[in-house]
Amino acid sequence: MVRKQISKILRASKAAESLVECTEDKNARPLSLSGHVGFDSLPDQLVNKSTNQGFCFNILCIGETGIGKSTLMDTLFNTNFENFESSHFEPKVKLRAQTYDLQESNVRLKLTIVNTVGFGDQMNKQESYQHVVDYIDTQFESYLQEELKIKRSLHNYHDSRIHACLYFIAPSGHSLKSLDLVTMKKLDSKVNIIPVIAKADTISKSELHKFKIKIMSELVSNGVQIYQFPVDDETVSKINTAMNGHLPFAVVGSTEEVKIGNKMVKARQYPWGVVQVENENHCDFVKLREMLICVNMEDLREQTHTRHYELYRRCKLEEMGFKDTNPESKPVSLQETYEAKRQEFLGELQRREEEMRQMFVQRVKEKEMELKEAERDLQGKFEQLKRLHSEEKGKLDDKRRSLEDEINTFNKKKAAADLLQGQSFTNSNSNAKKDKDRKNSGFM
Repeated sequence: MVRKQISKILRASKAAESLVECTEDKNARPLSLSGHVGFDSLPDQLVNKSTNQGFCFNILCIGETGIGKSTLMDTLFNTNFENFESSHFEPKVKLRAQTYDLQESNVRLKLTIVNTVGFGDQMNKQESYQHVVDYIDTQFESYLQEELKIKRSLHNYHDSRIHACLYFIAPSGHSLKSLDLVTMKKLDSKVNIIPVIAKADTISKSELHKFKIKIMSELVSNGVQIYQFPVDDETVSKINTAMNGHLPFAVVGSTEEVKIGNKMVKARQYPWGVVQVENENHCDFVKLREMLICVNMEDLREQTHTRHYELYRRCKLEEMGFKDTNPESKPVSLQETYEAKRQEFLGELQRREEEMRQMFVQRVKEKEMELKEAERDLQGKFEQLKRLHSEEKGKLDDKRRSLEDEINTFNKKKAAADLLQGQSFTNSNSNAKKDKDRKNSGFM
């Protein structure tokens, strides 16, 4: 079945390429072969080559914590992936990507599951979807950078672009949350959105039917473009048309097995009964698995490349200035565009160089003026200090002279006093001697 699906896809792709080539070359003439040549084995060659190379498929699961994203992934691929418990108290939304190598029959699949941890748990809801948008753009940018390399290796490049986005809607039975509408509106041009109602066994069938209608009505009224299963291929148009009418899928996930009759089936057991995961009367799990994996996996990969990635690539190249036509609507080669952008860049560089030079000259002039002004201020302060110093010096000289005069006067007074004191001492000695002589003469 897988080989048949791959062969059909590759034949359709090759036929489209041949149609393009024949359309471009109008002079090609159809010819009939008179015998077997062998190029009818080309689709088989492509199938074998693709099978040997393997395939990759990347799924983004968006939904609030505890809504059942990991359980549904385990149920979809019938295995147990590595799961981590998360709380409702994450400071910001984290995207956790895990890659696994799966093999079924002789087909190898590199599956990447990206889970949004803490989605919708923050007060600022804008940060919830912004992290998801940034992650998807980052994967597009990585692929674009690989494409733009001179020496590319796309044949062994791990393509991390998101091929399918399973958006998990809480089974409230009322309407979509504003965060759901805003997030899907931001993502519908970047990824293939497939809305699913998680834990669909918590509401009745009548409520579920009304809830589906309400969801689709809100998506249409808000202009949200979800992924529609393709109906242009006649081999799958009938089933895809029917499945488009079942969107959004109401799913139940479970890895536990319960014995029903004589066989074990994946189910959820409740006191009131058993919900079988793979019973289409109980939920849409089988429809989701059939549409996502068995029928439209290659279309999801192709839509990611030809629609979402091409839109991102075109916008990025236009931002860089690359265009296919000039203002006269004439084709422009990449070399011409590159040379034009190079000249524009050089002109802009010279203009900025001149602006920076002028700015530098202006700054130098301003700095010179500031330095001259500071020099004048310093000179003025120096003159003022010099004048104050001269005044203080004059005052000190006056005080020094006054002090010298006082010292001279004091010395003169001291000398006079010493002279008077000497004369007085001499007179007293003379008088004493006379008295002594007089006394001595009296006794004699």
